[in-house]
Amino acid sequence: MDRLEAMAILLAATDTGSLSAASRKLRIPLATVSRRISELEAHLDVRLLVRSTRKLSLTEAGRGYVTACRRVLDEIVEIERTASGEYHAPQGELIISVPPVLARIHVMPVIVGFLREFPEIRVCAQLTDRLVNLLEEPVDLVLRIGEQPSSNLICTRVGQLRQVICASPAYLKKRGVPEKPDDLLSHDCVTYEGYSMGSNWEFVSKGRSRRIEVPSRLVLNSIEAAVVAAVEAAGIARVASYQIEDLVRAGKLVLLLEGYEPRPVPISLMYTGPGRIPLKVRAFIDYAVPTLRDRLELVRGADSGEQRRPRRGRAALSKDV
Repeated sequence: MDRLEAMAILLAATDTGSLSAASRKLRIPLATVSRRISELEAHLDVRLLVRSTRKLSLTEAGRGYVTACRRVLDEIVEIERTASGEYHAPQGELIISVPPVLARIHVMPVIVGFLREFPEIRVCAQLTDRLVNLLEEPVDLVLRIGEQPSSNLICTRVGQLRQVICASPAYLKKRGVPEKPDDLLSHDCVTYEGYSMGSNWEFVSKGRSRRIEVPSRLVLNSIEAAVVAAVEAAGIARVASYQIEDLVRAGKLVLLLEGYEPRPVPISLMYTGPGRIPLKVRAFIDYAVPTLRDRLELVRGADSGEQRRPRRGRAALSKDV
């Protein structure tokens, strides 16, 4: 029995929650997964997993063993990194997890530029909104939106996200321009199904926050689709600022109710530490942080609350409406 292989299979089973999911993740037959874990239990003469029709659970002995396995396999990966020269020159595979929309608009150009600068590095970009656990999954860096709880991760702010209200000049010409949040009650709004924001939109006035349940004739489960709907004059949408900067500059969308926006939320690049950071990770951090800050318009004095904003659409509004 290859004990290291059996350990890796056991970890895959516990991380994914089932033997079949571990089989798919590792791309090996389900029978092999089951046999290797059984062999490991026989070798140790102890039961590690409790198998049921719905899920797997660890025994008390299994919990301790899995923790030790994870530490052993992490140390082996570290040894291999050192042996391969990963701490002597930027090289190898860099795995990054990024929210899909942010990746498409801002992060992919940064990754492509990074690859040109570092030909010995290959990048695997995972475009997902899922919260990846850097301590348990084989991912080097994640880009996250929102305030992050304290953890053992290093968090470097690269930008801020504004939740903005927008509509097309054509819609505003037909329906009028809302001057205060309550005016939205007489408008058509584009809202989201399955998102925390939904149709319950937050606004801030004189330092106080309030929420308004806005009416909607179009409900979507895609923020990118909401931008398209707003451009096509379907109604007023609340979207992320970075999604519509070019459309605002082009006069296709107009920013509304800017004086009532909620506080911006941070966009952060996160990675494990402290300790020895592989040069491929350090190289990406050094390259990407200033580039992303420039693209996401986070000025150096951002802690003071200052922030460059997309040009307001009033000029386009006065011309087209």
